[in-house]
Amino acid sequence: MNATDRAAIADRAAGALMGAFIGDALALGPHWYYDLDELRARYGPWITGYTAPMPDHYHVGMKAGESSQAGILLRLTLESLAERGGYDEADFCRRMDEDFFPLIDGVPMHGPGGYTSQSIREAWRKRVQQGLPWGQVGGNADTTEAAERTLAIAVRYALDPAALADAVTRNTVLTQTDGTVVAMTVAFGAVLGMLVEGHTLDASISAKLMARVKSGALPFHTVTVGKLQAPSPGAAEAPTAGRFPSPDALLTPSSIARAARDPNVRIEPAWKVSLVYGMPCAVYHQFPAAYYLAARFADDFESAVLHAVNGGGQNLARAMLTGALVGAQVGLSGIPPRFLAGLADSAALQAVVQRVAAQAGAG
Repeated sequence: MNATDRAAIADRAAGALMGAFIGDALALGPHWYYDLDELRARYGPWITGYTAPMPDHYHVGMKAGESSQAGILLRLTLESLAERGGYDEADFCRRMDEDFFPLIDGVPMHGPGGYTSQSIREAWRKRVQQGLPWGQVGGNADTTEAAERTLAIAVRYALDPAALADAVTRNTVLTQTDGTVVAMTVAFGAVLGMLVEGHTLDASISAKLMARVKSGALPFHTVTVGKLQAPSPGAAEAPTAGRFPSPDALLTPSSIARAARDPNVRIEPAWKVSLVYGMPCAVYHQFPAAYYLAARFADDFESAVLHAVNGGGQNLARAMLTGALVGAQVGLSGIPPRFLAGLADSAALQAVVQRVAAQAGAG
């Protein structure tokens, strides 16, 4: 790989990471409005930038442009990656024990970022109150909380899909153990890694992911051949069936990307993707919406993240995941400067992001 290729990968890696921070902060104010009329009455017909939370709503007391707890945990993960040169589970857990858990108390409307999500509350109770070791504190939350921090790991290992899948899996199960959630989280990381590599989020991406399943790089089970065709009569399964029972989480992105680019399948305006796929927090609502927006606005970071935010509901996760996917496609150089300028602690965030992006570019 020459210097130009490494620089391009590092730019896409930095775009993915800063895109996630931007998406998170953009949705901080209008987070979790399931009544869209109320959202419009409070924030106007179209949110275009960073806003502060209302005094009677989630994240009260936070300022426009600041990170929610999801952004704070993403930064914790990034700082561990930057200082250790890669994923060091013992270091990540130490940081959670020493730097993060002392700041929360298991109450939802409390803690850094103004709100503590379900999986983190459950992990805190088991780890701090019950004294259980890491490896026994994961819960069954069906949300995207693990994906919101492991996207940093996916970016770091974008050029090594087997290491990506292994590290994302191990970090995810620290706090979330449901098999479907883990599979969808690892699939999201695999897609993000491919975008950092330079692939496009289009109808062909699932075939590329499936080729990695066949090679053993991604731990998903499959018995089909070619383009999901029937196996030969009497053909034996692969010696290792894969950690995840099916490859379906890897097949979703292509189907959604095809729909996003099909002139006969339109969601207008695009923010209504939240109504099509669902406004709640669960992974099966959030990942499809992020894939759709990232495929439809592959070269337009601003449109992607603003449609994610203006869709209401769990728009913070939607915007964070969308920001990562589109940021990986346009690179840091393709993100409008105003989003970087308005982000709280932007210089420090960019500094740690560039360290991990350089690691990704080096392979």
